[in-house]
Parts: sequence; C-alpha cells; structure tokens
Amino acid sequence: MRRLPLPGIPAQAAIDDPALRAAYAACRRFAKTANPTEYSLMQLMPAAMRPSCWALWTALSVPDNIIDTASGTPAQRVTRMRAWITSLEADVKQGTSSDPFRRAIVDTVWRWNLNLRDLSVSFSAIEADAEGRRPATWTDWSARVQRSNASWAGQCLILFNRAGLPTPMRPQYQRDFARYLDGVYLTDTLADLSADLDRGALLLPAEVIDGFDATPADLLQRRWTPQIQALITHLVSRARHQLNAPAFLTVLHPGAVALFTAVSNLFLARLRAVERAGPRLLHTGPRPGKLARQCILAPARAKAALAWQMTPLNVPRTPSLPPQQIALPLTPAARPAAHTPPRPHASGVRPPAIAPDRMPRHVAIIMDGNGRWAAGRDLPRHEGHRAGRSALLDVIEGAREIGLQHLTVYAFSSENWQRSPEEVAHLLELARDGRQQFVAGGVRLRWAGSPDGLPEDLVDELHRGERETRGETGLTLTICFNYGGRAELAGAAADLARAAVAGDLDPNSISEHLLGRYLPNPDMPDVDLLWRTGGEHRISNFLPWQTSYAELHFTDGYWPDVDRRDLWQAIVTYGRRDRRHGTASATPRPAALAKTSSGRSAGDR
Repeated sequence: MRRLPLPGIPAQAAIDDPALRAAYAACRRFAKTANPTEYSLMQLMPAAMRPSCWALWTALSVPDNIIDTASGTPAQRVTRMRAWITSLEADVKQGTSSDPFRRAIVDTVWRWNLNLRDLSVSFSAIEADAEGRRPATWTDWSARVQRSNASWAGQCLILFNRAGLPTPMRPQYQRDFARYLDGVYLTDTLADLSADLDRGALLLPAEVIDGFDATPADLLQRRWTPQIQALITHLVSRARHQLNAPAFLTVLHPGAVALFTAVSNLFLARLRAVERAGPRLLHTGPRPGKLARQCILAPARAKAALAWQMTPLNVPRTPSLPPQQIALPLTPAARPAAHTPPRPHASGVRPPAIAPDRMPRHVAIIMDGNGRWAAGRDLPRHEGHRAGRSALLDVIEGAREIGLQHLTVYAFSSENWQRSPEEVAHLLELARDGRQQFVAGGVRLRWAGSPDGLPEDLVDELHRGERETRGETGLTLTICFNYGGRAELAGAAADLARAAVAGDLDPNSISEHLLGRYLPNPDMPDVDLLWRTGGEHRISNFLPWQTSYAELHFTDGYWPDVDRRDLWQAIVTYGRRDRRHGTASATPRPAALAKTSSGRSAGDR
C-alpha cells in the first residue's frame, strides 16, 4: 500500500518513515510562520523539492533566530548557536536526529549528497551579526549579503542540478545575479527596519547614511527628518533598480523564470508598501495587502506548475550509507587558530632576500610542458599532468615563503577540450581533489573560467574552494580552469552593454577602468610577472587584460621539473628589470652601453 504524505508534503516526495514525514512538516510550519513571503516563494519550486527547501531554510534560520533574539548577551547567544550547530554535526554523522528540524536537515543532506560545509560561510556571517558591526560601505554591505545567503542560493541550485534541471550561472551573469540578491535583501532591510531598530541594530551602510546628512541617532530614536525621508527615497529607488529586469533570467528554465519573476514582483510590491508607509516605516513593518500578494502569486503558481509538470525530475532516495560530499565540522570555531607554515624545500634552501620595491605583487604562470615531459619518459601524457601538480604544490609553498600576494596559474584553457578524451578526463580528475591541499596554509582560492562543459560536481568543488577560503588573507591563488582570455573580455563587454541598455551607465562614460570593473574578478591586480615554461614564447590567450604591462619571463624546462627555486629565480630576474610603463628611463641601462669585443652590446647577445 502506498504511503500518503502528510498535508503539505507533496505526493512526489512521499516518505515511508512517519517520524521523517513529521520532521519535514515541522520545517514547513516553521518556514510558513516565520517568513510567509519566503515560504510562498518556496512553494513555486518543483513539488518534490519543496521539503528539502524547507529543511535547508530551517538550517540557516534557526541559528539566525538564536543570534537575533534579545535573550542573553551576544556571547551567550553565540554559545547557544554553536551548540545547535554542533548537535547538527553529530546528527549528520549518525544519519538521523531526535530533533525534528535536524532530522529533516540530515535527510536532505544524505538524500541529495550535499556538503554541509557550504553552510559554514553563512554560519560565520550570522555569528558576526551578534557583534553588531555596521557595514561601512556598500561594498561591505554587499559582501555581507553574499556571505549570509550564498549557501541558501548555492544549495538550491545544487538541488536543481541533481534533480535533472541544470541551472548554470555563467560568469557573465554572476554580477547580475549578485546585484539582484542585493536588491532582494535591501528590500528586506527596509521592510524590517523597525524590527531591527527595536533591537538596536542598524544594518544600512554608514556611507549612505552620512551621504544624506542623516545620523544613526535619528534612525535609532525614530525621528523622521527630511534627511531620513530623502535617505529612504534613495534606498527604495536603488532596490527597485536592482530588482528590475535581471538579465540572468534569459538562460533559466521556464519554471525558474516564473519563480524569479514572482520574487521580483513581490519585492517590488513590498517597496511600494515601504514608500507609502512614510514616518510609520520607523515603527511598523509595511507589507503588501493579501489581495496584492494573491495577484502576484496565483499566476506565478500556475506558470511554475505547468513548467515543472513538463519536466521529468530525478529525486534521489535516502542512501543507507553516508554520502561522500559531507565535510565536517561546521562551526566557525573549527578553523585552526594558526595555519601551518610553508613546508621547507627538501634541500633546506631558503628564499632570497628581495627588496620590497623589487617584489612583484602578482605572478602569473603558464605551466607548459607536462605532456612533453611524460613523452620523453615513455609515460602517458596524464602522468605528466600528475607530476605537474606536484610541481605546482611546491611552487605554492615557495610563493608563501617569499611573501607573494597573488599567484595565478593556467590549469586548463578553453582550447584544451580539443585534446584526447582520456587526457581531458585526467585533467578534470586532478582538479577535483586539489582544494584540500591549500586550506591549512591560509591560501585564498579563486577560480577564473567558465562552467560550460564542466561536470557539475567539479563546478561545485571549485565554488566550494572559493567559499571556504574567502576569509583568508595570505596568498591568493587563482586557478584558471576552462579559461579563455578573449571570452572573459567579451563577457565584460556584454555586461557593459546590458548595463547601458538598463540605464545603469552612460555609454559615453565607458573607460578602461570601467571595463576592468566588469571582469569576473575585478579586484585582481594587474600581473607584474608572466612566466611560461616549456620553451614556448607566447601568452596563449591567458589574462590578456591583466598582462598588458607584465614583464615576460620564458624558460626552457618543462613544468614538472620546476620547483620553488625557479619561482624565486624568476622573481629575482623581475627585480632587475627597469619597469617604465611608457615613461622614459632616467638613465640608460648599463647593459645597453656595455660593448663586447665584437662591437655588439651585451643586450644584443
């Protein structure tokens, strides 16, 4: 006899275990009561995925509620939050829980093979809220939004992908999606302003408050001044602009388009309620009326349901053994207080002393010659790539030893797909298991490249490495994987064009600086030194924008034969260069004047 679900649990997600069904129902009630708006939007997801959405929302909301409560000191609230997370860790290990919320969360993690470490970024951001720190700038505010909500959005995308509904967020749309999230949470901040003021919290960036000659005291003491009115008007306009016509909708499944369109319309309605509230905004939380909500949600439900019905879903069953993706612990305290120092070179050699003004900030490397190294030893080409990874690990240790700030390596170009399927498969496999090599060393990992064509689990792993190391302040290691420099520039140009069409910028104001801000990693500094091994003398579509003024350094040895000493020698060579950036040299370089006995200058040899 088929087990029927409890009320509210979709038939597609029917579960035989009554306790587990009750656990999902508890998450559903919690979401519906705590945040009716987000709950109504979760109901636009495919029916079979809704219970997992309720559980994941609960996983983030329970710690957030603990921190936001007025009970106890901030330190006591942090202790309670960490205790809940520790209990979740223990429950995940054993595969069940006596707590209904955590029981549903554990089943979701096991069922969908999720990595709960993705939540640790949000847990850290939630914990930081207990300290009451105000964001200073819009950049700080946006970073907090992304940290707090990246896990929720990322896990939902993983659910889509693993259910057979790929939702690739291509690099050219990531900026647009981040801006859209900013609009959603700025709207939330405005609608919840009075509740935040009740607990003495002011989440708006200081720069925008100061820019309107308003004061935090005016807001905290609920004084509706002309400056506060102008501030709110500006913030409403900013949020509305961020929510309107997101470009990433053009690449999503029709069901996801219906969902995000409903999000936009519902939050735009909330902004209209904020506008109408006037001085009451500082005392009550304005919400759209029930009729307005229904006019938005009813057609969205019909469109989403039709779209999902036309798409077959693959909802996994709960496995009997733990999934492979789980990584624990989750608590922010789990991070080691001190990172492991760089491993010394086998020879005991130490890095050379480099004067600060002769030290490059950013070194980029084209790691060439792996295949030729293997062929010279009658080995398969993939063995050359494996040896090349060992060389990279030693070079990274050398970069840490010498104090390099940025290291970028060309691991897999968009043209490398033309190689044999066997070689490509080995390159993808090597990329999957590289992240853990760097976490203990305080290295910040970044990925530059496109997800197009890459396996979903590898894309998840690359993003996970970025999230887990986002707070590190040592060496920034950028892995260029499935990367093409011209494609990166074309994507930035397309983003600029979309921004101009949307009215975000004047086409006449486009400059080199502005184009650079639209690159996928706009904070990446220009490359000072570009080093290529393997005897080739070209840059092969690698960082064409960032290497415009780079010093070029070519060596003949194959990459697997390289170690940190070669990096140090490249840096020493760089330090001897006269970098003029288009200006005239103050004095002629001696090499240009020293003549040999044959009459040729030393620089001509």
